[in-house]
Amino acid sequence: MLMVSSGLVDAVTFLGLNHVFVANMTGNVVFSGFAISGSPRHQLWAHLLALAAFAAGAWSEGRVARKIAELRRRLFHLTATHAILVAAALAVVLLTGERGPGPQAALIVLLGYGMGMQNAVALRMAVPDLVNITVVTSIVTRLVSEKAEHAWRRRACAVAALFAGALVGTGLYLAAGMAAPLAADFVLLALIAYVARDLMPRPVQR
Repeated sequence: MLMVSSGLVDAVTFLGLNHVFVANMTGNVVFSGFAISGSPRHQLWAHLLALAAFAAGAWSEGRVARKIAELRRRLFHLTATHAILVAAALAVVLLTGERGPGPQAALIVLLGYGMGMQNAVALRMAVPDLVNITVVTSIVTRLVSEKAEHAWRRRACAVAALFAGALVGTGLYLAAGMAAPLAADFVLLALIAYVARDLMPRPVQR
């Protein structure tokens, strides 16, 4: 579900914010090189801002980890916070649109910060082949180069999840603009938070 969310939001920002990723930092690093080299399709400030927002989100997850040791409880709190950030981004789009440096910067910060938190908590979950919820290069490499009895199913599902998110995000963006996929991402994150809350251990009755 987190990988679907990653694909969805990156499709939205890539199409609506001049080829900026808020989840896939590899793309921002490469595109920063394009911008420095003079590519008119890429804005250096936007890619650097996305990198900074993502890093800040990942850093904040580390601070939360010191206060909330139980991983499922931390996943719930961070995903709920991420949903609030997406709701704020949706409000920006509805109130001001996504054109202009001001709204674009706000959207990059809100969405990039949330994705940094989610990537950090996913890394701590340490699910095999799903540690990185934004990049599938290593998953595809292992899928075709290693022989494992059942791992190929998990790896194939991971690739399919990111693809599905990008597909849905693009379709919603082209049909109804940026607000629709952001609303869909908010609903998905709220569902993830609800599932994480349901999985949290219950207090022992004495």
